Amino acid sequence: MMRLHPKYRWVAAAIVLVPTFVATPWAIVRISTSSSVRPADATFTHADAAVVLGARVYADGRPSRFLRERIEVGVKLYLDGTVDRIIMSGDGNDSSGFGEPTVMRKVAESMGVPADAIVEDPHGVDTYSSCINARDTFGATSVIMVSQAFHVPRAVWICDNIGLDAQGAYPPQWLTKSTVVGHAREVPADAKAMIDVWSGRVPNAAS
Repeated sequence: MMRLHPKYRWVAAAIVLVPTFVATPWAIVRISTSSSVRPADATFTHADAAVVLGARVYADGRPSRFLRERIEVGVKLYLDGTVDRIIMSGDGNDSSGFGEPTVMRKVAESMGVPADAIVEDPHGVDTYSSCINARDTFGATSVIMVSQAFHVPRAVWICDNIGLDAQGAYPPQWLTKSTVVGHAREVPADAKAMIDVWSGRVPNAAS
């Protein structure tokens, strides 16, 4: 049997241990939220609000596919009486110049949601900030977090761990390059979420 030279043993150990260490938060997040995260056409317990998480808005003001899908889920939850209001949480000073929450509101209103049932969170520039703001700024105690299937477990985990009663709803899944990238990005993002929660990080604000 070939024996590894002692000076290379730490390299071999790192190759084995680092991926395990990084993947552990990902596994914890998904296992602990598995009973709370469901497709949008499932049954949900009534909640104070649906928190629709922001995504890209194009330069002409159109929502990206991911964002429109999220808005549609939030609208469904409101129109069927599952939530009392919708919190549109995103970057109010995004690169499009329109502001994600403002665009999200307009789309939801065009789908039949009354203006007074929508609140905008322009400081929801990351998932952690959106969860903190839902609790502290908008007074929610129970939420349904809305995003794609690869993202929403992290949002629910954060909310659960800051004292919110959280569920997660996601639109139909599509196998696209963006979806694959999204799944891959969740591995380090879940680790960062744990650090944010445990450190009590002050939420980011739109610049």
